[in-house]
Amino acid sequence: MDTMRDRFAPVVSRLLDEDPRVAVVLAEIGAAGFDEAARRHPDRVVNVGIREQLLVGAAAGLALTGLRPVVHTFASFLVERPFEQIKLDLGHQDAGAVLVSAAASFDWPAGGYTHMAPGDVALLDTLDGWTVHVPGHPDEAETLLRQAVAAGDDKVYVRLSLQANGRALPVDGERFRTVREGRSGVVVAVGPMLDAVLAAAEGLDVTVLYATTVRPFDGAALRRAVGAAGADVVLVEPYLAGTSTAAANDALHEVPHRVLGLGVGRRELRRYGQIEEHVAAHGLDARSLRERIGSFLGAGAAVAPA
Repeated sequence: MDTMRDRFAPVVSRLLDEDPRVAVVLAEIGAAGFDEAARRHPDRVVNVGIREQLLVGAAAGLALTGLRPVVHTFASFLVERPFEQIKLDLGHQDAGAVLVSAAASFDWPAGGYTHMAPGDVALLDTLDGWTVHVPGHPDEAETLLRQAVAAGDDKVYVRLSLQANGRALPVDGERFRTVREGRSGVVVAVGPMLDAVLAAAEGLDVTVLYATTVRPFDGAALRRAVGAAGADVVLVEPYLAGTSTAAANDALHEVPHRVLGLGVGRRELRRYGQIEEHVAAHGLDARSLRERIGSFLGAGAAVAPA
């Protein structure tokens, strides 16, 4: 299976051909994938070099002229390093852009901590008006990329990852999807966490919601699920643990409830390792999730054997 990032350049290159408003702004990373597109559209494919603050500032300038910029590099260089430009050049000026990241939380462990960004969504959450998509499969990434570019002049973040579920599900860029129903709690699986959550939930009487658009947070779907399945909620996110806990609490403010936020821990892992080792170290593999979810929900969540 190809990766989400494998889809990025071909999809956006087609969008450059289809829509004269679309522009691409790069900071060296991923530039080779747009060589052909740059020959066709030299005025709308811009490589600023390794200058991430300029990357976002140039995108804001293009947006102010009426273009729809798509901005791409690793998450740590796209959100963390130029955060002031995101806050001011885009946010303060009310200029829209589509930020598309790669490497997610720890997709390239050999790159070290400089190339890891588990706090990206939490950081964007401090700003107003951002839509955040977290696809769990390359097909979903393609759908959400197209929706993001077509979203008028909105500010959109699309978080691509090497981690992916085995199959795509229909996504609409707005709502959580009910994957299975139960009566003893709700587990919200974000993006590439779905397969591990479903494996962990085997034999548990829980509802599983699948979220590929996490901002705005679909509080209505969570309230409906809690009404049918009980007021214990587990959030399983592929980035900083607890990122959406406040959003879930806000959605359920009129309902007595408990929320457990699972995700990437704050402790820095100082060995490179492999992606799978980082997943396990943060307790996001299926076995660890089973223990953590089961412990939180208690014995009442177990389905009695037939």
